[in-house]
Amino acid sequence: MNTVRWNVWLKFGMLTILAIRQMSAEVVSAEISVADYPSIQAAIDANPGGEIHLPAGDHLIDATVRISGSGICLKGSGRIVMTNPARHILEIEHARRVRVVGITLTRSEGKLDTEHPALLVSDGDDITIDQVSIIDNRARTSAIRFSEVRNGRILNCDVRNYMTIAIDDRTANAELLGYAFRCIDGTGIAIDRCQGTLIQGNTIIETQYRPTPEIKAQHQLGKFTKKNPTRGLLISQEAWDTEYVNNWHQGSALIVTGPAQSKMTRILGNHIENAAQGIDIHSDHVIISNNVVHNSFIGTKAMHGSRNVLITGNQFSQCALWAIGLMSGSGAYPGTASENGKPAIAANVDGGSLITDNVISQFGYGDSYWMWKDSSRAVFRFDRGQEPTDPPLRDVLIQGNIISNPDPDELPERVDETTESPRYHYAVRIEHGSETSPRGLHFGTNVFPTGTRGVSNVELSKP
Repeated sequence: MNTVRWNVWLKFGMLTILAIRQMSAEVVSAEISVADYPSIQAAIDANPGGEIHLPAGDHLIDATVRISGSGICLKGSGRIVMTNPARHILEIEHARRVRVVGITLTRSEGKLDTEHPALLVSDGDDITIDQVSIIDNRARTSAIRFSEVRNGRILNCDVRNYMTIAIDDRTANAELLGYAFRCIDGTGIAIDRCQGTLIQGNTIIETQYRPTPEIKAQHQLGKFTKKNPTRGLLISQEAWDTEYVNNWHQGSALIVTGPAQSKMTRILGNHIENAAQGIDIHSDHVIISNNVVHNSFIGTKAMHGSRNVLITGNQFSQCALWAIGLMSGSGAYPGTASENGKPAIAANVDGGSLITDNVISQFGYGDSYWMWKDSSRAVFRFDRGQEPTDPPLRDVLIQGNIISNPDPDELPERVDETTESPRYHYAVRIEHGSETSPRGLHFGTNVFPTGTRGVSNVELSKP
């Protein structure tokens, strides 16, 4: 290429670069920014269906920011700081094709405890929450809550310090329970009566309220605050008389509930630490895969009519009571037939599920082992129904799983090496001898080291 032609190409290239820069500058200048409006809400209201930028820095509010309608996107690197503990921070209601990306939701110092989620999404379709941080929203309810949402997505979010000190009041359920007690409670992400939800790549960590003897003594956790005149069926006489229960570490990092309505849920590649229950499922057609659940007294459980649940390729470390549990529950029920023989009410039952290729390591070495060391501990647990009318858990295949007990040089420094090893009674515990006991459990090739009382409390059926 001669010099003249090269100079022409160079000049053309420089002009092209300048044009692109000018176009980029025009796009930036045309951006809808919260900074150009009196408030976040004013920016949203003035730009229905627009993409609204929340600039860096703290944006203090005392009323809930609300999004409805279609096509709105709220994104940016700013922090929305709620100064009113009696309000949600952000609420998305009756909306479609809404995205919230990159922002942080938190509460002002001294007002971290609340009865409200930070982010509430209800009656929505095609809602995406991506790279959002929820910090110090300490509530019994949840940090993020989806209710009656179709095709919702919670992706790459960071939920931290979502638990609080609370009263768990069970007096309204007089037949089964009938008491109230002090507890740690709270949920990171709650999904209720939703279909087609994707929960992927999130981090859910609690560091403030850990189940230690010091926290228990400070807040008198487990102590009754009231009780009904008559004991419920699901509480022991000893607990009733002493007015104390040991299940004062409540809540879940992630729960999917609404058993008869929730379905088609995918829980993929999340990281969970220091929860009470890691992943709690009351839903049909669920995939729980490639998650890491560390230091929760229960790794995951599925009950109350959870059908066709796939639990595969997860890591559960330092669980204390059980790692994986399936069972029936009071939310399950048999179907009823009408006069023409067609179902009047469809059954809500548990089973038709698969548990494969999971690794359970350092069982019993988490924070809450001291709470459960006198309980019947098993790595895999399959229980009967809670009530006599509960249909039993049926047809589950368990194969390719491994329980990896630690060598002495792997133990955390705080652990007393003289305690029992392994720290579970059975690798598998199956409640049997009842009409509601599990049926059709099949065990393939698993690595199940013997517990202090054996591999299993009953003989395991092969596929």
